Amino acid sequence: MAYQTINPYTNEVVQTYPNASDADLQAALATGDALYHDWRHQDRQQRASQLQAIADLMRQQKTALATTITTEMGKLIGEAEAEVDLCADIAAYYATHAEALLAPTPITTTAGKAYIIRQAVGVLVMVEPWNFPYYQIMRVFAPNFMLGNPMILKHASSTPACAAAFAKVVAESGAPTGSLTNLFLSYDQVNTAIADPRVAGVALTGSERGGAAVAAEAGANLKKSTMELGGNDAFIILDDADWTQVKAQAVQARLFNAGQVCSASKRFIVMADKYDEFVAFMKAEFERVQAGDPMNRATTLAPLSSASAKQKLQKQVEAAIAAGATRVTGATPIDLPGQFFTPTILTDIAKDNPAYNQEMFGPVAAIYRVDSEAAAIALANDSSYGLGSTVFSADPAHADAVAQQIEAGMTTINRPWITAPELPFGGVKNSGYGRELCDLGLNAFSNEHLILNAQA
Repeated sequence: MAYQTINPYTNEVVQTYPNASDADLQAALATGDALYHDWRHQDRQQRASQLQAIADLMRQQKTALATTITTEMGKLIGEAEAEVDLCADIAAYYATHAEALLAPTPITTTAGKAYIIRQAVGVLVMVEPWNFPYYQIMRVFAPNFMLGNPMILKHASSTPACAAAFAKVVAESGAPTGSLTNLFLSYDQVNTAIADPRVAGVALTGSERGGAAVAAEAGANLKKSTMELGGNDAFIILDDADWTQVKAQAVQARLFNAGQVCSASKRFIVMADKYDEFVAFMKAEFERVQAGDPMNRATTLAPLSSASAKQKLQKQVEAAIAAGATRVTGATPIDLPGQFFTPTILTDIAKDNPAYNQEMFGPVAAIYRVDSEAAAIALANDSSYGLGSTVFSADPAHADAVAQQIEAGMTTINRPWITAPELPFGGVKNSGYGRELCDLGLNAFSNEHLILNAQA
């Protein structure tokens, strides 16, 4: 595959990067494995200092790092800056809290003195996507760096500059060579790495298809894996919702990052008596956004990440309309050279419509009318995905009771999805398995080692 930076606003090919050789991969495996064994004999304090240095460097270099994101995948510059800040926060969180989070866990037993320690397992392979090109890396990197698992990164072929920039920050922090090795690998080389006995596991964020392929390779080689895959998240507006809150947050719940967020709200489920009002509100707001240069802070709609992303989304919308969906607004050309997609609203999506159980990765909202709370919950759960969901109600206890009935890895109440270092990220069903961030992010690739002293 060709690793290229193509600016999706100008369509300019900025830079092409050479693919890694098999020798590069073998060298990275050897270096990572040696570092893993070195780290087993060191305390974590030095790594904590290095991880804090990474956080500090990201804050110091925020403008340059954010500009690289915007140039490479089109994210609005303000959103790109926020992503850099978030990555710095995650690094600082684990630098500060990992020692306490990894403290031995005592076990009460009559067999003797028992406790569990969490230890590193070896080199990890990371396969990461383009939509949050630093955040997706940091979610895996920070906890595993503190745990002591060296990492090899295979980033998306459309965001090589972001991968190189992240690896450069790690190197500048004083972290040892092999902590994070960025390689422009082919998928055959990824499979070679997963099969290598020095590799202990693989973490992937991406599509169902990519996840299934990598998980199959990991399973065939008895390697641990985590899969953070797609989503078709429900945004449920209950009959007692505060509509001031709903209207303040519904639009950005879908249009943030030009809608290219796996955990964004995609299916808006509304009670029948408020349905027409909500559709009219969303239509007016979607038609108000301003497409333009993502480096211009007045721009409110960024381009999609690539020509192929735009083409795929256009085909999905056309197929949904052909199958009976109503286009309320959008799906019309924007007179700009970049890969822009007009914010689109679809209604009347029947169960046999392909859009009913499909992730649309872009600024497309599906709005559904229901007659009862029970119907809203049933519709939210009638999906092969189970990443996130959102429930709006003015009664916190009511919202909590509904949230507990949703089949999802994450549910927010009275606000769209949010991420923070202390909040776990992950889903169920075809949205994947495993958790990142929080203390759970230290569990996926750790040896939960029981120590039992029968004489104590």
